[in-house]
Amino acid sequence: MIKLGSPRSLGVPAPEARLHFDTELQESGGAPRRRLLMVDDEPAFELSFYCGTCPLLFRRLETAREKLSLESVQDRLTGALEDPDDDGVIEAFGALLPEGEYLPLLLSVEPRLVIPGQEGDYFSGEQVATWGIDQFWGLPEYPHTPYYRTFETVVDADAHLYEFVVPMVAPTWNERERVEEYVALMGQGTVPTAVAISTLDVCRPALPSGDDPSAHWGLTHFILDGHHKLEAAARAGRSVRLLSLLALGESLAGAEECARLPALRDRPRSTRATGT
Repeated sequence: MIKLGSPRSLGVPAPEARLHFDTELQESGGAPRRRLLMVDDEPAFELSFYCGTCPLLFRRLETAREKLSLESVQDRLTGALEDPDDDGVIEAFGALLPEGEYLPLLLSVEPRLVIPGQEGDYFSGEQVATWGIDQFWGLPEYPHTPYYRTFETVVDADAHLYEFVVPMVAPTWNERERVEEYVALMGQGTVPTAVAISTLDVCRPALPSGDDPSAHWGLTHFILDGHHKLEAAARAGRSVRLLSLLALGESLAGAEECARLPALRDRPRSTRATGT
């Protein structure tokens, strides 16, 4: 953790926001079917289900095609952002978001690119250790996107924090020249800044079917600005600064759990032993 802001009201009325959260109901108009992150009124990601006992989820959907970069603040994000309030960055990105309470967090992250189903994949590793595989498909959950793992640490004996940085579009969509430019800048000591809207979802299985019946605190950052920077940092083994706007009202976590997050993010990195 580099800098912690206080919770604050940000955003514009939902119909004016380029990004917002939504609930898809059953056709009969009954119980919720899916919890969604919407971009330009199109479903971009399916998120963890409301019950809090289903596995943690961020699943990219076919209509996720847009980034949300802002040209007006690019110069301020090329290097390490020191005070996002003084630089007007929080206010600028707040205009993309729906009205609500947000907790700004300024983090240092060293991203590691993960391909679903391959080494380091949370969904086929730690998640299976707690929930087992999906009983219908006979497979682990599948996020339909590469993503970055950045941090994890112990919450307590029965809970663990996992942090993810999720691109709005696949890294293969990035412009190669821009990625190389950031690799070169990082080689010269530059630490660029990315911006994300984030959720904290606390999920615990009702009937554990794996070897590790723990609660998973999923801190998931959806990139608004910085797709090329994250890929460059992962390639170069460098860190980036990440301005996270944590959506308090849209997270599957209570006020006390959200309040613990800054202290947890300051703890030493620690993996969780599973299968014991």
